[in-house]
Amino acid sequence: MDMTLTDSLLDFFLETREHTETICSPLEIEDYVVQPIVDVSPPKWHLGHTTWFFEEFILKNHAKGYQVFNDDFSFVFNSYYETVGKRVVRSDRGNLSRPSVEGVYAYRTHVTQAIKELFSSPQANELYLLLEIGIHHEKQHQELLLTDIKYILGNNPLLPSYSDSFEEHPITPESQEWIPMDEGIYEIGHASDSFCYDNELGRHKVYLHPFEISSKLISNREFIAFIEAGGYQRFDLWHAEGWDWVNQNQISAPLYWHLIDGLWHNYTLNGLQKVTPEAPVTHISYFEAFAFAQWKGCRLATEFEWEAAQSAFNWGQRWEWTESAYLPYPNYKKADGALGEYNGKFMVNQKVLRGGSVATPIRHTRPTYRNFFQTHLRWQYTGLRLARNI
Repeated sequence: MDMTLTDSLLDFFLETREHTETICSPLEIEDYVVQPIVDVSPPKWHLGHTTWFFEEFILKNHAKGYQVFNDDFSFVFNSYYETVGKRVVRSDRGNLSRPSVEGVYAYRTHVTQAIKELFSSPQANELYLLLEIGIHHEKQHQELLLTDIKYILGNNPLLPSYSDSFEEHPITPESQEWIPMDEGIYEIGHASDSFCYDNELGRHKVYLHPFEISSKLISNREFIAFIEAGGYQRFDLWHAEGWDWVNQNQISAPLYWHLIDGLWHNYTLNGLQKVTPEAPVTHISYFEAFAFAQWKGCRLATEFEWEAAQSAFNWGQRWEWTESAYLPYPNYKKADGALGEYNGKFMVNQKVLRGGSVATPIRHTRPTYRNFFQTHLRWQYTGLRLARNI
């Protein structure tokens, strides 16, 4: 491994570690421990977990003489890695009043310094790939930090502001157009030497029928029209499971929306604001995306259609629900050991999302990135783009 490349990666590591802490800088100390629902982890846990990842997979096995910061932290900050050992139940992360926030930041400093020392040595070159995946793992958690912080503050009765500098609802000026895509065989999957996750590998050919895909995401204005047309009351627009979800949870609008004096408002990281009509709708489930598409006489694109067409439109504002189940590509190979648990074991009962969002960190998105969530989840910046058959 070229030393210049290793030095550059170490700089990337340090930049990433610093940015995680910058995300947390507006928080009050009480915000660090709150866990309103099982899907949302406390900020303190994210800080510790991303640190544990480097300690567990790099320092413990490869740094000679490394002293583990705290023997209990593997139990506290392991997420779902069965190979590594026991861990705190996910729903109990908000009960961890200890270790303290100060202690977790000390843990971060300890591990960051140890990584710097390890990678100052030429023999660490063989660990390049481990360090790279650890960096991108932390970048994933940077996005989760923002969306989890939003859920924590958005469920505080005071609806406090996190920051006035984060732009959640950008408006794109271009008009909506339908982009035609020819029938044919397209290659799907990651093809370069740049970083990707294992679920993007197994580049392969797919046959696509002719279709059209919208140049723009669906806006809040369009989604309000769906609401006002009774979209949440029409069973014929929904999957049976989606209709049950709507009724059991009394869903009538996207997450964070509040109808105040006849006007739609939404909670943002800047506080409660009026909904911006031309901004792309967000915080919707797959169920809602599907129902809206049905209402418009259209459909969602498959992930293969999205990837084949993505160079013809702007993307990256919202994670875009697709009609594709999260499944392995042909010739997908799960890594040995604990890192083999990173993606493969989640390839069931989930839908693929493409594109990235306003919360996705820089240098952490690409056309082949496959995000995935269960169909009812909507605390991420999720939206939709329509497609239709020709």
